[in-house]
Amino acid sequence: MLVISGITASLFAVLGIAFFCGKGSFLIAGYNTASPEEKEQIDEKSLCRAVGSLMFLLAACCCVMALSGIFDNIVFLWIGIVLFAVVTIGGVIYMNISQKINKRK
Repeated sequence: MLVISGITASLFAVLGIAFFCGKGSFLIAGYNTASPEEKEQIDEKSLCRAVGSLMFLLAACCCVMALSGIFDNIVFLWIGIVLFAVVTIGGVIYMNISQKINKRK
């Protein structure tokens, strides 16, 4: 469990770095398939920063899950899973309603 959580956290952290630097917008589902007119309504740099921040938060959730293997306590696993779900849902909602990302008026 510790190894899997560590690898997952590392992958999220690497993706977070890539997105936070403004690269990798082609990996964002929905944005890469949007029409050019729809892409004009979205600030790509702000979107990448928001997705990068989301990836860092998800990496932190995976680290909480890894504590389950370190301390041999299932409570950390459940806390990490709940945090993962809350952060994911909250991040998606934020990115959809944020005026920083959407240029629509």
